[in-house]
Amino acid sequence: MKKIFLINIVLIVLLLCINMLAQDQTAVSKDGVKINFNVEGSGEPALVFIHGWSCDNTVWAEQVKTFSPKYKVVTIDLAGHGKSGIERKDYTLQMFGADVAAVVNQLGLTKVILIGHSMGGPVVIEAANLLKGKVIGLVGADTFQNLGETISAEQIDPFLQPFKENFVIITKAFVKMMFPPAADSLLVKKVSDKMSSAPPAIALNAFENMFRDNAIGALKELQAPIISINCDLYPVQVEQNKKAVKFFEMKLMKGVGHFVMLEDPATFDKLLQEAVEELVKID
Repeated sequence: MKKIFLINIVLIVLLLCINMLAQDQTAVSKDGVKINFNVEGSGEPALVFIHGWSCDNTVWAEQVKTFSPKYKVVTIDLAGHGKSGIERKDYTLQMFGADVAAVVNQLGLTKVILIGHSMGGPVVIEAANLLKGKVIGLVGADTFQNLGETISAEQIDPFLQPFKENFVIITKAFVKMMFPPAADSLLVKKVSDKMSSAPPAIALNAFENMFRDNAIGALKELQAPIISINCDLYPVQVEQNKKAVKFFEMKLMKGVGHFVMLEDPATFDKLLQEAVEELVKID
């Protein structure tokens, strides 16, 4: 009986430790905004996951399960998203990059791969430049279709206007367009409902900054190699991307849309594991 009691105590302590490790934590970004993040697992390189526009760190739930047994996995809510602070006045790519850097520095990580979905792509470029010497590579999740592409104000303003007039309806329609016709309808609804419930002022500010900047300047400083995992809905300018950075490689996923890690997590995780191993070799 005494032995069983002691075993039960040990199990309870272990479970409490696991739960404590998985709890949300906060870091303070450059401008004082609190940034929510979650850490699970251990091992190098640390994999730091960054969500896209109007999403949060929960989009990486399947990847946390897959990779935390082998690596330290960090998932971050950028400012204005998820559980992070909303006091920021201007949600720029540079400040989102500072959010990521704040988390990496607080955790004392020295060997990192940054993984960004959609808007998270240019964000991890900004972050890598702030974390020189710590980032061994970047992985894009359906982003980096055309590194260095510029969009004029004449193109941006008409695109954003419908979102300003009716954010919820237009955002839902916009998100649904990013899935192929055969996509899981429940997943499509879940994602479109989630993104359309974002605070409109923050979402619109971040959207506009993303289009106006697109991390063009940051590309000139980037030293880290990039591997991007893309769907086949949108063309990727592979050769042009190779000219824009020191190293670029693309891995293609067929039959899925923009949310590659949600639509086919098994394939995405397989390709991500390949990318991690390649970046470790390059380093």
